[in-house]
Amino acid sequence: METFPLVKNILLLDSEGKRVAVKYYSDGWPTLSAKLAFEKSVFAKTQKANAGTDAEIVMFDGQIVVYKFIQDLHFFVTGGEEENELILASVLQGFSDAVERLLKLSFLY
Repeated sequence: METFPLVKNILLLDSEGKRVAVKYYSDGWPTLSAKLAFEKSVFAKTQKANAGTDAEIVMFDGQIVVYKFIQDLHFFVTGGEEENELILASVLQGFSDAVERLLKLSFLY
């Protein structure tokens, strides 16, 4: 049986871990409180990392989380532990590029 990559969620949080934009594609977090708790936890887990503008990968709560920070914006893409990190990193790059273009943040690089 052929499977396709699955992104479970895409998160854009500010420097305090508050939502800027989020989208969940999985039922793994059925309630708003579960989603907020996940966002708070993943932010806390990655907050001390020196990710910068390069993507970093961490296993968190049975999920692969690919993330990077640009100034005060924290970008996250989550997939299951069986997902390909390179695919998730490509989604992250496309997402951060799109936000950069929308907000004209090219001076950040």
